[in-house]
Amino acid sequence: MRSMIKFVGIATALAVGVGAGSATAQDKKVRLQMQSAFASTLGLLGPNAQYTVNQINKLSGGSIDAKFFEPGALVPPSQHFDAVASGALDAAWATPGYWTGKDIAFAVFSTVPFGPGIPEYLGWMKAGGGEKLMQALYAKYGIHSMVCHMIPPEASGWFRKEINSVDDLKGLKMRFFGLGANVMQNLGVSTQLLQAGEIFQALQLGTIDATEFSMPVMDLSLGFHQVAKFYYFPGWHQQATVGDLIINKAKWDSLSPTQKAVIEAACDQATLKGIADGETLQGPAIAELVSKGVQLKTWSPEFLAAFEREWKKVADEQAAKSPEFKKAWDSLSKYRAEYKIWGDRAYLK
Repeated sequence: MRSMIKFVGIATALAVGVGAGSATAQDKKVRLQMQSAFASTLGLLGPNAQYTVNQINKLSGGSIDAKFFEPGALVPPSQHFDAVASGALDAAWATPGYWTGKDIAFAVFSTVPFGPGIPEYLGWMKAGGGEKLMQALYAKYGIHSMVCHMIPPEASGWFRKEINSVDDLKGLKMRFFGLGANVMQNLGVSTQLLQAGEIFQALQLGTIDATEFSMPVMDLSLGFHQVAKFYYFPGWHQQATVGDLIINKAKWDSLSPTQKAVIEAACDQATLKGIADGETLQGPAIAELVSKGVQLKTWSPEFLAAFEREWKKVADEQAAKSPEFKKAWDSLSKYRAEYKIWGDRAYLK
C-alpha cells in the first residue's frame, strides 16, 4: 500500500508540474525514439500513440525526450520486434498479437476469441498476473513491455458478398489477426496478416476478398466501405484488445526508477484514454458508414456456434504445441473461472 501511494504521489506531482524539477534533477536526460505500428491518421490508435509520447515528455519534466515516429519512418513495420530487441530502435507502440511468429503465446496477451471484455481482461493483465507473464516472455528476447492501450470490441469483418452459410466462407482470402485467423482457417478461409496501411489496396485489387481490422471509427478512416459493403458484428475474435509499449530491455534498465514510473504512468493514462475514446467514437462512425451505403450484419447463432467450436479446437492445439501458450492460457482460464462468479452476478445481461 505504501509503495502504491508513493507511486500515485509521484505521478500526480509530475502531471501537474509540482516538484517536477526536484523529481528529475538527479536523472540523466535520455532520448526515447518510439515508432508506432499505427499511422497518426488512423482513428483512435494513431492519436493515442502520439498521446503516449506527449505524456511521457510532460510527466518527465524534461528528463525524457521521447519522439513519435510514423510506421516505417525508422524501420519497416514488420521489423519492430527485432529492431527493439537488438537496440536498433528504442521502443515501439504496437500489440503483442503482431509477434506470434516468435511465439504463439504472444496472442494471449493481445486478444483471444470469445475472450474477456475490457474489465475482465484488464483485471487479468494488471492484477491477475497476465502482464507479469507477458513481461517474462518478452524478456527472453531482450525486450521490456507494458500494457499501454486497450480498445473495446471490434467488428468481425468486411465482405464483398453477403455470407449466408458457413460454407460461404470456404475459399475466401481474408486478412485476419491473431488466433481468430486459426479459427477461420479451420473453416476453409485462407488468411494473411497485413499491416493497416496495406489492407485497402489488397482489398481494392482483389488480392483478398474480405478483411477484418478493427472497430468502426478505425475502419472508416481506412476506407474499407469504398470496396466492401457488408460489415459483420459482433467481433467474436476480439472482444477487447490489449496493446503495449515495447522498449529495448537494456534501455529500460538504464532508466532511473522515476523515469520508469513516468513511462508506466503515461501508459496507464493512454490505456484509460483508449478505453474512453473507443467507447465514445463508435456510434457516430457507424452512422456515417450506414450513410455511405454500408449494410450492417449480425452473425446468427449458427455462425457463432461454429466459430466457438473451432476456437476450442485451436486453443487445445496451441496449448499442446507451445509451453508458453499453455502457461498463459492456463493463467487466463483460471482467472476467468474465478471472475465468472462475479461477472455473472454483477452485470446486467
